[in-house]
Amino acid sequence: MKAKELKLMNEADLENKVTELRKELMKINSQIAIGMAPKSPSKSGEIKKTIAKIMTIKQEKVQQKTEAAKRNE
Repeated sequence: MKAKELKLMNEADLENKVTELRKELMKINSQIAIGMAPKSPSKSGEIKKTIAKIMTIKQEKVQQKTEAAKRNE
């Protein structure tokens, strides 16, 4: 997913997306562990990058809320 699309999502949607991606990553990793070749090997790296993007965006949102609270004091 693109970062712009992720930034438009609310926190609950982001959390659900992370959970979904982690489950998918677990399936791919388990296929690799038992010796099966995954359908698309590059998908694993793509999922990891998307999870990292989501976590970064979540942290940015938390930081923005904190800064806004400090300004209002």
